[in-house]
Amino acid sequence: MEVKYNFDQNNEKQELRLEDLQLPQDLKRLSYYQCRKIAKQIRTLMVRVISRNGGHLASNLGAVELTMALHRVFESPQDKFIWDVGHQCYPHKILTGRWKEFQTIRKENGISGFPKPEESEHDIFISGHSSTSISLACGIAESMRIKEDPHHVIAIIGDGAMTGGLAFEGLNNAGKKKNLIVILNDNNMSISGNVGSVSRYLRSIREKESYIKTKQAVEKMLVNTPHVGVPVAKVLKGTKDGVKNMIVRQATMFEQMGFVYFGPVDGHDQQELEDILRTAKHCDSPVFIHVKTVKGKGYLPAEKNPGQFHGVSQFDIITGNPEVSGSDCYSTVFGTELTKLAKEHEQICAITAAMKYGTGLQYFASEIPERFFDVGIAEQHAVTFAAGLACTGMIPVFAVYSTFLQRSYDQLVHDVAISGQHVVLGIDRAGIVGEDGETHQGLFDVSMLTSIPGSSVYSPACYQELRLCMKRAILEDQGLAAVRYPRGNDKGMKFPMDMLNTDYTYTKDETADVLLISYGRVYDALYRAHVSCEAKGIHTSLLKLTRIFPIEEEIISIVEKYRTVLFFEEGMINGGISSLVGARLAEAGFHGEFKRIACDTFVKQSTVSSALNHMDLSEQAVCRYIYEYGKTN
Repeated sequence: MEVKYNFDQNNEKQELRLEDLQLPQDLKRLSYYQCRKIAKQIRTLMVRVISRNGGHLASNLGAVELTMALHRVFESPQDKFIWDVGHQCYPHKILTGRWKEFQTIRKENGISGFPKPEESEHDIFISGHSSTSISLACGIAESMRIKEDPHHVIAIIGDGAMTGGLAFEGLNNAGKKKNLIVILNDNNMSISGNVGSVSRYLRSIREKESYIKTKQAVEKMLVNTPHVGVPVAKVLKGTKDGVKNMIVRQATMFEQMGFVYFGPVDGHDQQELEDILRTAKHCDSPVFIHVKTVKGKGYLPAEKNPGQFHGVSQFDIITGNPEVSGSDCYSTVFGTELTKLAKEHEQICAITAAMKYGTGLQYFASEIPERFFDVGIAEQHAVTFAAGLACTGMIPVFAVYSTFLQRSYDQLVHDVAISGQHVVLGIDRAGIVGEDGETHQGLFDVSMLTSIPGSSVYSPACYQELRLCMKRAILEDQGLAAVRYPRGNDKGMKFPMDMLNTDYTYTKDETADVLLISYGRVYDALYRAHVSCEAKGIHTSLLKLTRIFPIEEEIISIVEKYRTVLFFEEGMINGGISSLVGARLAEAGFHGEFKRIACDTFVKQSTVSSALNHMDLSEQAVCRYIYEYGKTN
């Protein structure tokens, strides 16, 4: 194998550059001093690129030494690294030879911000949602056992992801997987600060670090003592549970589940990390390693405000200030309006799954803390918890990203809808979200919710309509009600304000036999295209849906009068509103042409505008359809 760089491990003055390395192979040849130099360069590269591209910064800054240690001790891709959540994999991407491509991260046709097997053999599984790694690792470990593969599978999971129930389902089934190592990357943060008993339990372990360090020091001293050291060490090892229980008072939960437990370990001490990993590599049982890291390590603004720099837009490197304020967005409007309504109605409660700031609920949490609940990364629990509140007369509002709502489908059906509990969903990031790609697009909530009997779904087209829909969903509706809204701001929608309501708006052109239908932000593109084409003599009528489900009979009565109906939908074509309207038209004996423009695949990373254009949901795309179907008028 070609060696690109001549290392002198004893020459600490030797200049070393990331771009000179053949990665990940050359990592094993570095001294600890050189590792520190490379770690600094990786952090500098990540800060520079993410300041331009946006992305998950703080979690990756904290995972640099851990990632280097993994690649120095193990043999990727023969040993399998499973990242949970995948947004902490940036150093892994850089250290597996993608440092040049890292400039393109989260850009259209660039590399993904999450592990992606089609990108590299070192990315084992795509992962954008939390708490999946241990279950995945169990499956991979069993496959390796069956195939007599002697390598290891290593699940790297954040302490925030450990609050998800799936993580414990995986732990419960992992106790006999001899080739499995679970690494808890504990920075005492998820997206918002960690909450709940798991967080308190991990904190209690961290507080016992003095015991761990004393135990390691004593064992090391004894093993190095001639003649008597090793026998004494064996005796101590045989009685370690009794000694530990006297000092710690309880075995760790992870040992009780069948793991050998190491930690807490300093996640920024390269040598200590590697020593522990080598020990774990030779254990004849599953291993759980508790690693403590600093979220945002090496970039002071991120260390001071790790939540703000978890997922960040463009920012100024010197000041650490984002270039775009988050105050003008749907999330903020939702959060402030909910706070206002809750001050007027004491039954209203707010729930988040570790996304207080992402969903705009920081205002509610600050002003009405006694009715604010952060349940951690546990969307299933959040929905059933909401059902519990609702059945006693409270009005729970669960603010959640569309992509994460997918995790709680069973609870929506079983715990909310069947018993008719009035639970309100504030579905943030509905539709295209952009650079986070396939795992985060909010394209499935409509298809999911419309399959649930008794549900009501609103999709407002601007801030003012959002406020109107919230009042109706929270204060007037019964049962499961959802208000969905996109990422970002409303961009000053250009259609007339008299179109605003919570049902639908029909703009009829007596000369038109083509009808354009949409809802949410896409309607702005329809209205602009309608005005543009009308100036050129091509006429269309417009139908803007606001309460998109259930579909009222008047909607079908309007639609069936037209020769051609074009339905533009920022969602999945199967099970979407256009699909439901089409089925109703067929039942009514509609003989015209019904064209659905919606999504039928997973949408890769790009800007929102680019993705909408590719889906034929931009103003230009709508104009093309109008020209095609309207010329025969």
